[in-house]
Amino acid sequence: MKLVRFSVMNKNWVFGKSIPFPCMRVFWVCSSLAAQKWVSSFSPSKSLDWHALLFLFLVILCLNPSHSVDLNPQDGASLLAFKSSIQDPNKNLSSWMGSNCSDWTGIACENKTGRVVSIKLSDMNLSGQINPGFCNLSFLEHLVLSQNNFSCSIPTCFGNLIRLRTVDLSGNRFQGVVPETLMKLENLEELVLVGNQYLKGPIPSWIGNFSTKLQKLDLGFNSFSGELPESLSNSTSLKYLDLRNNYLKGDVFDFQQPLVLLNLMSNRFSGTLPCFSACKQSLTVLNLANNSIFGGVPTCIASLRALVQLNLSSNHLTYKMSPRLLFSEQLLVLDLSNNDIYGPLPSRIVETIEKSGLVLLDLSHNRFSGGIPSKITELRSLQALFLSHNLLVGEIPARIGNLTYLQVIDLSYNFLSGSIPLNIVGCFQLLALILNNNNLSGEIQPELDALDSLKILDISNNMISGEVPLTLAGCKSLEIVDFSSNNLSGNLNDAITKWSNLRYLSLARNKFIGNLPSWLFAFEVIQLMDFSSNKFSGSIPDVNFNICSNFNSGDISRPSKDPFAAKKVVNFKVSTAVDVGSELRFNYDLSSAVGIDLSNNLLHGSIPEGLFSLEGLQYLNLSYNILEGQLPGLENMQSVRALDLSHNYLSGEIPGNISILEDLTLLDLSYNCFSGLVSEKQGFKRFPGAFAGNPELCVESSGEGCRSTGYPTVPGKISDSESEGPISVWVFCLSAFVSFYLGTVSLLCSARARNYFLHTKA
Repeated sequence: MKLVRFSVMNKNWVFGKSIPFPCMRVFWVCSSLAAQKWVSSFSPSKSLDWHALLFLFLVILCLNPSHSVDLNPQDGASLLAFKSSIQDPNKNLSSWMGSNCSDWTGIACENKTGRVVSIKLSDMNLSGQINPGFCNLSFLEHLVLSQNNFSCSIPTCFGNLIRLRTVDLSGNRFQGVVPETLMKLENLEELVLVGNQYLKGPIPSWIGNFSTKLQKLDLGFNSFSGELPESLSNSTSLKYLDLRNNYLKGDVFDFQQPLVLLNLMSNRFSGTLPCFSACKQSLTVLNLANNSIFGGVPTCIASLRALVQLNLSSNHLTYKMSPRLLFSEQLLVLDLSNNDIYGPLPSRIVETIEKSGLVLLDLSHNRFSGGIPSKITELRSLQALFLSHNLLVGEIPARIGNLTYLQVIDLSYNFLSGSIPLNIVGCFQLLALILNNNNLSGEIQPELDALDSLKILDISNNMISGEVPLTLAGCKSLEIVDFSSNNLSGNLNDAITKWSNLRYLSLARNKFIGNLPSWLFAFEVIQLMDFSSNKFSGSIPDVNFNICSNFNSGDISRPSKDPFAAKKVVNFKVSTAVDVGSELRFNYDLSSAVGIDLSNNLLHGSIPEGLFSLEGLQYLNLSYNILEGQLPGLENMQSVRALDLSHNYLSGEIPGNISILEDLTLLDLSYNCFSGLVSEKQGFKRFPGAFAGNPELCVESSGEGCRSTGYPTVPGKISDSESEGPISVWVFCLSAFVSFYLGTVSLLCSARARNYFLHTKA
């Protein structure tokens, strides 16, 4: 903040005149955000008189002038014509009456003439057609209709508003092409049409040279196609060009003007990267992500000395990164992810590591190999490090904890080995630690409880052993925990109960033992828990299932049409962004069915009826256990999409009618001990293999009567006819062995036979 002080004690000079004013001090405050205000204070003075009071009154009048400006009648008529042709459901324009311009919402007038010079009607839910009379506002300089629901074409008469300096029609549904009449707006400085997905056609060839004052052109998130017009590369006044998320193609220009921002992401551009030589000292943001640019990253890109953000992700870039590719200390974001770059990770990224302000480094989804260079741990400003989906080997750098500002570490899907370094607790601001699908070993260190801000902890698909430390109770912010596919063992301890914000918990495919704890269903916002393929025993706790809000609400969006895919492939996508203050914004999106998986354990006893009353549950897998008892009705499971109770010892009749369960796409009750009749009216007809391996069960089939389900018909099982040969041979061999053994014993027990054998041997 910049502070300039004017002190008035005995005299003050204002506009060159000496004014007696003995008591007032005036301070002018100008912040870096361009906010300006007057701050006044008084100090005691013996000579305070009516002159001072009069002057103070005049100052107040000057600082707060009357906003009563009479609206020009002609302009008022044009505005009312505009209002009459649109829909205004929120009555935002109800103040448009009378002659005082300041009373008209969103309207600003010139003080002397009352002519309308500015219209700003953002985010008012306006829609309809724009009346041609609107274009009679000939003194209009600023037009902002952003974030509304206009769905007409851009009026051609806008070209008559030749005094326009700003046009912002973003966030609407304007359609068609950009009218050629806009080329008459020679004073235009900003044209913002972003977010009108029905605007289409080629970008007009005149777009770069119709105004010598045009500084900002934003046509992003539309449906423009074709190649870039040549005029854009020569527009000398243009500073900010944003054409992201269109269908543009062709090569990227080597622009000839000093651009400040160039965003061409999510188009169909191809060719190799130019050097942008004319932008060496000006370009701060270069975003060419999600195109089809090929070749290598040229070293000349590093000559862009003002570059703050460089995003070349999701292209076809290849080759090794040159050791001469060293960026300036200004660089905050470097994203080269989702390419085909190979070779070792660069040991240096910026010229002077000590002065680097790099906040985000994303080199994931490439073919980098070798170890993680220790120099990365010297990027002290780093807040997000993404190196996943590469071919990296070796250990995680022991000094990783030096990066005290780190919030996200993703080293997943590599070939890293060794243990998780204890020094990592130095990253005390860490929000996500993602190390899955490596060759990490060792145990979970108790000291990890120091990461009390951690929201995501994923160490799945490694070789980590030992028990879950009690001290992890200190990680109270955890929301996603995945320990699956390791060698963890022991009983579940109460540390997990402290993770009250849990949304996803997987301990699958480990060696945990003991009874399932009573707190298993005590997490209020849990979305999926997977304890499958362990050695848990005992019964399923019969507790209050109403605590889990997601299990009891059918409002969770369905992530996939395939219920088992939705369960097995649990995706959480971490997204980060860096704002103007170099601060990282962290977010993640969890895509998973709402479900419970306790399959492939040693659980016995009956299934609690409360499990079958959970209206929000989409997935339930209790297969391959020793569960017994009768099956409750399924009618209350209104959101269920996959139910697997196969390979247990459940008995009794199949109850209820599942016709109302429209979302149910997978049902497996095979290989149990069910009996009785399953009627067609119960709605099970669409699951023909659901009852295989239940010999006492008859399934009613139209035209065929009662059909036995004693023969296995589900995948992974063989029929009796296929297994008859091997089983018969096995039984025969066993019988022969037993007969031979018994015969031999009988002979040896006979005295005559024993003497005969002994005599023969002698």
